[in-house]
Amino acid sequence: MNRSFIRIAAASLKLKVADPMYNAKEIVNAAKTAADNKARLLVTPELSVTGYTCADLFFNNTLLTGAEDAVSYIIENTRELNITIIVGLPVAFSGKLYNCAAVLNKGKVIGLVPKTYIANYHEFYEKRWFAPANSGSVVIRSGVFDGVQMGRNLFDLGGGAVMGVELCEDLWAPVPPSTALTLAGANIICNLSASDEYVAKAEYRELLVSATSARLICAYAYAGASVFESTTDLVFSGAAIISEYGSITAKGERFVRDTVIVYSDIDIEKLESLRRQNITFGDSVQNNNDILTLDCCTENPECDLKYRYIDPHPFVPSDKDKMGKRCAEILSIQSSGLAKRIEHVRSNGCIIGISGGLDSTLALLVAVRAMKLLGKPIENIIGVTMPGFGTTDRTYTNALTLMKELGVTIREISIKEACLLHMSDIGHDPSIKDITYENTQARERTQVLFDLANKENCLLVGTGDLSELALGWCTYNGDHMSMYGVNASVPKTLVKYIVAYEAQCSSGSVRATLEDILDTPVSPELLPPDENGKIAQKTEDNIGPYELHDFFLYHFVRFGSSKEKILKIAAKAFDGVYSEETIKKWLNVFVRRFFISQFKRSCIPDSPKVGSVSLSPRGDWRMPSDASFEAFFEEF
Repeated sequence: MNRSFIRIAAASLKLKVADPMYNAKEIVNAAKTAADNKARLLVTPELSVTGYTCADLFFNNTLLTGAEDAVSYIIENTRELNITIIVGLPVAFSGKLYNCAAVLNKGKVIGLVPKTYIANYHEFYEKRWFAPANSGSVVIRSGVFDGVQMGRNLFDLGGGAVMGVELCEDLWAPVPPSTALTLAGANIICNLSASDEYVAKAEYRELLVSATSARLICAYAYAGASVFESTTDLVFSGAAIISEYGSITAKGERFVRDTVIVYSDIDIEKLESLRRQNITFGDSVQNNNDILTLDCCTENPECDLKYRYIDPHPFVPSDKDKMGKRCAEILSIQSSGLAKRIEHVRSNGCIIGISGGLDSTLALLVAVRAMKLLGKPIENIIGVTMPGFGTTDRTYTNALTLMKELGVTIREISIKEACLLHMSDIGHDPSIKDITYENTQARERTQVLFDLANKENCLLVGTGDLSELALGWCTYNGDHMSMYGVNASVPKTLVKYIVAYEAQCSSGSVRATLEDILDTPVSPELLPPDENGKIAQKTEDNIGPYELHDFFLYHFVRFGSSKEKILKIAAKAFDGVYSEETIKKWLNVFVRRFFISQFKRSCIPDSPKVGSVSLSPRGDWRMPSDASFEAFFEEF
């Protein structure tokens, strides 16, 4: 587990312009605070040792030697800390002055990284003082930096974490150094910055940081100069931002008159998994012989995820506005896919088995949208309700009411007699309520729908969702089969929200019916109701909560996470909701069912992909149906 997460910190510091020793003490205090919070990496702002706004004082030898003395003070007073610290200072070398980041670890200067792009436009005049970085690395032979490599190098933090460094303007360049650094192996980029403030710049800066971390599939830690810089012409805000793969995971308050440190627990294993899956990233990797990897020798303690938010519902946006937009987008994808298929096969319309449950309700709503896209009558949708041994009055009534209110053609075909005859034919006692009893009903319903589709020249629309496919919670060649499956990449937790979205967009009895369907327990209704006529067979009682299974599915398929890692992050995400023992129980169920059910996924009908996780055997998930799962299934 230690290979997975690393806690990093970005700081905006109190400082005095041109007072290196004062600033060194503030850096030491920040490093001790970050180390106490178990951070393994701390990035400080550009020229944090001297201050960014020293101007022509950078030409003064007193300031330059004072900066070196300050670095000596920092390494001497942090040598016992288990943390890598990056500070900024001017470094004189070979007749030039470089704006550098110094990487410090346990009493040593591990390396120096000079700024590549020197800002020299608008309010910036850095070329007056600093030279741009040369290609390759050189070895410094003076003072505190004697024997230290200076160049665009990488730093191994241990546990799979590899860091690259760029400085301020480097991020804003068309081809930033971070591109080469990540292609050479860095999965964390640190930026020591002094970006001044003006209207709307903060929003753009955050966008730049998040977009860079997404494009390079990395974590990005940005530390900006604080309000304590000179205000002669500019004001700096102390922006501190950490982003991971496009998401801002930590952000400090700006314009604070004190040191601000933000933390984030970065998932290195996730980033590496995403890179392996992204063939374009791999194809972009080139040999970078001029980039060295220097060892920081940091210990790698267990990360408690204190500074990482784990979303318990990764398929479902928490923001209401985003939720509405997500639902509308998914419905557009589903209905467009279905409309194209109906048009392609020259079908009169479509047929759907309507149970009064969530999945068939969503499929029906999608079909209505598809008919509208095609300009076809809604009555060209044939909704078929097929009461069986487990059908309750509630679901039966909701199915009929919804079909009537939407204006689709209604067919009712009871499957009871046909199922009893079939069980008699195969010699099964109907009093034995086993898997044969249940699957007989599922396959009879599918036979009815397929044959009716042939008779009416209609397309049979499948209703099963992504969660059911993951768990194999469908009858092979029963509800598992259709002519086109519109819900096959929509997880159960999201189905509920899409139906709720349609309910909000509806009125009258349609809205009331949809709301009652949302309130109905999830069930295949293949076993008889209880003595009160209510649903007795509840899916989540048998296989576990769908919110847990969707969480497991997302991290197992999307990032290739191990059971141990999934357990760790699930315990954090569902803290106070499920005990660790409960999570272990259902995680064992998930892994076992996922592996033994691949044969069902290997031959599923065509269906549109709507999100980042899909189990289509033709696209996102190709897995042998007889893959061994012992290594994955070792129970906790």
